[in-house]
Amino acid sequence: MGNDVAVGMAASQGNFELNVFMPVCIYNFLQSARLLAEAITSFNKNCAVGIKANREKMHHNLYNSLMLVTALNPYIGYENAAKTAKKAYKENISLKEACVALGFLTEEKFDEVFHPEQMA
Repeated sequence: MGNDVAVGMAASQGNFELNVFMPVCIYNFLQSARLLAEAITSFNKNCAVGIKANREKMHHNLYNSLMLVTALNPYIGYENAAKTAKKAYKENISLKEACVALGFLTEEKFDEVFHPEQMA
């Protein structure tokens, strides 16, 4: 933040003085670029290297997201989709379990129409 203020101040004051503040601008810009590069390198070294996706957790999160209830609207209607989402939330169950329990779709039909990985 200090470099940003220094560059902004130098840029605003140097226009009528033959850019005497240009060295201040350049120094602070280069310092900011160096800090950013070091932060990226540190993040990569200390955080990003070795990260692996937890595919099971990703699959669980995808198929248990209540937002995906909109994919069921064409098949069970808006009101029933809302009931399905409320039941799933209240009972902490999946949309499939809630939809089947409410009798809106069979398990087979649900699997046939519900493909969140194809939603864009």
